[in-house]
Amino acid sequence: MAAEVDDWHTRLRARGYRLTPQRQLVLEAVARLGHATPEAIVHEVRQTASGVNISTVYRTLDLLEELDLVSHAHLSHGAPTYHVTGVDPHVHLVCGACGAILEISPERLAGIVGELRAELGFTVDMEHLTLAGRCAECTAAGRR
Repeated sequence: MAAEVDDWHTRLRARGYRLTPQRQLVLEAVARLGHATPEAIVHEVRQTASGVNISTVYRTLDLLEELDLVSHAHLSHGAPTYHVTGVDPHVHLVCGACGAILEISPERLAGIVGELRAELGFTVDMEHLTLAGRCAECTAAGRR
């Protein structure tokens, strides 16, 4: 975690910001939780700083995303899910039956992504890409 904090300091300073205690708490919570909703992040942050409210977490996440320190994806119909950027880029596979979240390397989709760019001039935002479907277990069990 110390190396991540140093990197966060550097990346924020390069853009004219500082790593405030609130920003650090939110970044640490996102890093610990992996894929986390703002509600889960505020719950985690309140373990250390009980006075932090949900609107503060949302504002902090917006800034951190603008600064490319976190990214969000829509893994369900609810709130977006956040994760730290620059750590193991991945595409999300979400099972609509059981809610399982699988991750695959963006390279696995390189062929279709390249075709979309070449044929349509369309660039896929891999950080936000989520594919919905059924996991192997739910498919085998016939779950819908």
